[in-house]
Amino acid sequence: MPVWAGQIVTAGMLNRSQPRKYLAEASGSLTATTVYQPIPGCSLVAPSTVAGAAWSALGIFDCNVSTVHATNLMVGRLTVDGSSQSGLAIHAMDTADRDTVAMVWGGTLAAAGNHTFTMEGVINGASGAGGFFAYSRLEVTITEPV
Repeated sequence: MPVWAGQIVTAGMLNRSQPRKYLAEASGSLTATTVYQPIPGCSLVAPSTVAGAAWSALGIFDCNVSTVHATNLMVGRLTVDGSSQSGLAIHAMDTADRDTVAMVWGGTLAAAGNHTFTMEGVINGASGAGGFFAYSRLEVTITEPV
């Protein structure tokens, strides 16, 4: 944020110039199905006071494959205000294992107000079984223009 010589700086300008972080942690496990479902606890509401705020998100998906499938995938995504974001966290189900898979996203919020960020999980085919477990996390940072 540029501050010009002689400019009156307000508390609101200073507050908006600081990025704000929000964190959500899984509160339980999600047994994945072939339909996207929210990972329990991995949802948060982040406010912006002005339109045009930039956001970035880091999602960590704690993936556990319990039934192996040669080609199916465990997939994690992020929705913002109900809209799916591009970029998927993908874990192959070809080995019975447990891994953490990460993905980052970013964008701009068109309007001021509260915005809901939610991590969701799915298995992309009917065979194989697995879940998204307790170490799943979501971190969102909101940076507002001054």
